[in-house]
Amino acid sequence: MIRVLIADDQGMVRTGFTVFLSGQPDIEVVGEAADGREAVERAAELCPDVVLMDVRMPVLNGLEATRELMARRQTAKVLILTTFDLDDYVYEALRAGASGFLLKDASAAQLAEAVRVVAAGEALIAPAITKRLITEFARLGPPRPVTGRRLDELTERETEVLSLVAQALSNQEIAEKLFVAEQTVKTHVGRVLMKLGLRDRAQAIVFAYETGLVRPGE
Repeated sequence: MIRVLIADDQGMVRTGFTVFLSGQPDIEVVGEAADGREAVERAAELCPDVVLMDVRMPVLNGLEATRELMARRQTAKVLILTTFDLDDYVYEALRAGASGFLLKDASAAQLAEAVRVVAAGEALIAPAITKRLITEFARLGPPRPVTGRRLDELTERETEVLSLVAQALSNQEIAEKLFVAEQTVKTHVGRVLMKLGLRDRAQAIVFAYETGLVRPGE
């Protein structure tokens, strides 16, 4: 079962999400939070696999709450919920440790699938969002050093896989590009994350651009 915590300051939204997700055979809603501070506290108490985190909440907003969760080394994946255009949030949310984004007007089926994708360690970042993210990296200028994580710890194939992950390619797309089995790609991705101490593909994308492995426009 995928354990989910729902953090949103609107009671009707929390109720709607809870009712639908609780009806899924593989998802259990273990708690709710009405603000960012409560989300952090409830996550520590309940140890969910996924936190559905609204961006705009009182006390702590979604980005601040995500940063605090990551600072506490919480293992929960954070799926950012928003009704707003994502341009202002994509880069900072990924830097904060979010694993994906979902608009609140997404269908119920999309919500359930998003929870499953993020729980599995995948990055839920649509191609259009990835393009905006790349634009933001370009605006920020030269790569910055990332302490404690070294590209030279990766094999040549792992480095190649990381660069393709950073271009938002799926495992299947990477497998086709490299003429290998999809399971082989999954193994490589897992090793990359382990060697670099990264939680999921979303962090891998940020790491690849910040270290200059992949540059905007490539």
